[in-house]
Amino acid sequence: MIKKICCLLSLFLVFTLNSFSQQFKVAYSPASLNRPFTGKVFLYLSKNNPEPLTASIGIETLNCFAVEVKGIKPGESIVIDDLATAYPVLPSEMERGTYYVQAVWDLNLGGRAIAASPGNIFSQPQKIVIGKDLKQSFTLLADQVVPELVFQETEFIKEFKAPSRLLSDFYQKKFTLDAAVQLPAEYYKNPSAKFPVLFVVTGFGADHHYMSVQGKLPSVIGTTPVIRVFLDGNCALGHSAYANSDNNGPWGDALTQEFIPLLEKKYRCNGARMLTGHSSGGWSVLWLQTHYPKLFLATASSSPDYVDFRKFLNVNLYKDSNLFYDAKGQINPGGTVAGRFPFSYLKEMYQVENVISRGEQQHSFEAVFSKKGNDGLPESICDPQTGVINQHTVENWKKYDISLYLRENWKDLSKDLNGKIRISIGDEDNFMLNYPVRLMNDEMKAVQADLLFKYYPGDHFTVKTAGYMADLSGFLEGKYKQWLLQTSK
Repeated sequence: MIKKICCLLSLFLVFTLNSFSQQFKVAYSPASLNRPFTGKVFLYLSKNNPEPLTASIGIETLNCFAVEVKGIKPGESIVIDDLATAYPVLPSEMERGTYYVQAVWDLNLGGRAIAASPGNIFSQPQKIVIGKDLKQSFTLLADQVVPELVFQETEFIKEFKAPSRLLSDFYQKKFTLDAAVQLPAEYYKNPSAKFPVLFVVTGFGADHHYMSVQGKLPSVIGTTPVIRVFLDGNCALGHSAYANSDNNGPWGDALTQEFIPLLEKKYRCNGARMLTGHSSGGWSVLWLQTHYPKLFLATASSSPDYVDFRKFLNVNLYKDSNLFYDAKGQINPGGTVAGRFPFSYLKEMYQVENVISRGEQQHSFEAVFSKKGNDGLPESICDPQTGVINQHTVENWKKYDISLYLRENWKDLSKDLNGKIRISIGDEDNFMLNYPVRLMNDEMKAVQADLLFKYYPGDHFTVKTAGYMADLSGFLEGKYKQWLLQTSK
């Protein structure tokens, strides 16, 4: 009886307090969506960014809230208050002051970032003042629709969309693998010539559309003309990394079994396939080279995401018990200046993504590495509130530890991988990616693997100097020339 009374009192307090918290009444216009909406609605608030939807999640200071709704009709308001999933605090606990606010209704149509997914409905930025009156109410109307991105083709830059039966079956809808294809000047000058292909995997957040305006550089490695293919790894849960996974589907198989044959049928390719990529793209190309070793002749990986999970930032996922705090109770950084001075923390990154629930960096790792949970979502690597690591989830992550995979299987892989891989990185990487690279370097020496590791001054962004890129291209061009000699015999 006492327990029942306590429960009733708790409910009474929740609803009483909720009635005295800031409320945001959010609706969408019939012009933006002329049918009932079921899904998640998000609210972004920033004191500094006049367009909160453009904020870098986990990096910029942001208040955000999310609610799940069902069957909401156009023009009908939903309320976002203290019952919402919140970061970093509930609406009633927010610091008083001036904010910019925007709302977005997520239709989850396949785009990566919730705030920028084509088809999603959002409100124009609104400037509000949150004062001492907890009964304040703010009204927002979402009447804007995120437009579809349009690829601007030129003589040398083409969009290529390859239908994928594998991914269509997985997603239960028509699905294509998308890329930008950059042709060398020689492609038209000599209509009988065939060319090597350099596959470029973009990093987290980038997509192939940027090549429709940026693709002005000559399509060469060193002095060798190549067909450059800028692969778009974006998916609804983040970056696919072109790895087969429970949550994203068989992206690796779709690329190798479907996309590449269709590409080589359309364009004049000579059978030489090389890979390069930076950051998440750097991890992706290592995964592709090591898991499809006969298909690609060489890979130049730049500043790859965590290649050894004993150094996931400062955390050893196999031994440590907490992702947010080290053994001394100090908070673990998520991003640094010059590899030393934190500007973000893992705790904040995971907790904000507990609200912004798909498509961002930490959840993107989970979408690739984790099993699908009973709720249909990727299993979490840690408790988002406490940081306690889920060791059951870590077991599945082991399959994606590239360093572990190579040292356990090098005897079988060496014939197809020796001499094919170059990994380069800055010694002051912002996300401390240089530490897992150095750890992998030591492990590869121990198994006598012929992998080339190179270290440069600079961080994750400043490392890509002209000299750095020339060294990267030089490696690939050298491997291509070796391939030409071998195939001409």
